[in-house]
Formats: sequence, structure tokens, C-alpha cells
Amino acid sequence: MKKLRFIGASLDDLRSFPTDARREAGFELDAVQRGLMPSDFKPMLEVGAGAYEIRIHILGEWRVIYVAKLDDAVYVLHAFHKKTQKTRKEDIELATRRYRQIGELK
Repeated sequence: MKKLRFIGASLDDLRSFPTDARREAGFELDAVQRGLMPSDFKPMLEVGAGAYEIRIHILGEWRVIYVAKLDDAVYVLHAFHKKTQKTRKEDIELATRRYRQIGELK
């Protein structure tokens, strides 16, 4: 099972989710750690190769952007409350910056 690594403030952001949404995010991330795909996701090619968005529909819309293509860990790039139909440019840019940080950590 791969380790979870949180980039930037993504852990604090995830902890700010309502309890039920946070619990669901935990179940989905656990599946990813075990090599499975989340139950509801989409590729985030604009963030980077191998980036995906977990979609959580509990008490609103919540998203967790992660990368699992590396052998050592699952990297959580960003976790946020989605308030509009289209993902905000700021959220994509933040996840993209954090994606680039993964290479700097290695």
C-alpha cells in the first residue's frame, strides 16, 4: 500500500471538509493507496499527467486532486469545496503548482 503525502496545505484543507465528506474522501484515498480507482473521479490533464480529481457529493460538492502514478506515494495536491459548475482557475493553478513541487521533493 502506498503512503499518502500531502503537498502544501492540502491536509488542512481536507480537514476542513464536513465530517461525512471528509470520511468519504478518506475511503476514496484509501482505495487509491491500494491501487484502485475512486468510485467517482475524472482525469485532470490540465494539472498534469496522472492527476485525477475525486468527486464527493455530500453536503455540497467537494474535490480532492491527487497523483498516484509515482511508485513511492499518492500525492494529494489540493482539497476544496467546489461552489461553481466549472472548477475555478485558481484551484487548477494551485494544484498545478503543487504538482510541480513533487519533483522538487524527490
